[in-house]
Amino acid sequence: MMQFWDNYKKKRNRQRLKDESYAYLFDPPPDEEYICFDCETTGLNPKKAEILSIGAVKIKGNRILTSEKLELFIRPSESIDPASIKVHLIRHCDVENGLSPEDALLEFLKFIGSRRLVGYYLEFDVAMVNKYLHKLLGITLPHEQIDVSGIFYDKKQDALNPSHVDLRFDVIMEELGLPTLGKHDAFNDALMTAMIFLKLQRTPKL
Repeated sequence: MMQFWDNYKKKRNRQRLKDESYAYLFDPPPDEEYICFDCETTGLNPKKAEILSIGAVKIKGNRILTSEKLELFIRPSESIDPASIKVHLIRHCDVENGLSPEDALLEFLKFIGSRRLVGYYLEFDVAMVNKYLHKLLGITLPHEQIDVSGIFYDKKQDALNPSHVDLRFDVIMEELGLPTLGKHDAFNDALMTAMIFLKLQRTPKL
């Protein structure tokens, strides 16, 4: 029943596509290829926040292809709240010459193709992209989505003895023995998330 519902939603989404040159987004994903991505935004409410930067990197098999990465900066429509600058360290002068949201989105779509999307609490990043995508092309991202926090939870959880699992990013990195790069940088966050994904793929149980 769930598969039927997913197929129905994807079909309805495909019917809403305004520009057939982007029909490739609905193609079957290539084998063992993924895109790990992250957004830095002006806030945490997808309805009000704007995307300031997108970082993405391609994964193929068990390799992170750092030579195939995407790093975009986007002009916001208004001044950036000083409170959010303390989090992502992106100032208005850093993005005033950036891309328009529409141009950035089209570059992002070209980069991801129909590949599966990987992220950390990916629902937020997808919601941010979908806000722009729905206005531009009439659709939402049709891609299969994989959240590393969910994989980590499943590998930590004991079905016979359920317990609390700390899903903070730093905790996951430390438990998996992975090096921490500069945080709250869209590309570095995407790269670290890709590292988490591959490590979890090789880890049967935590």
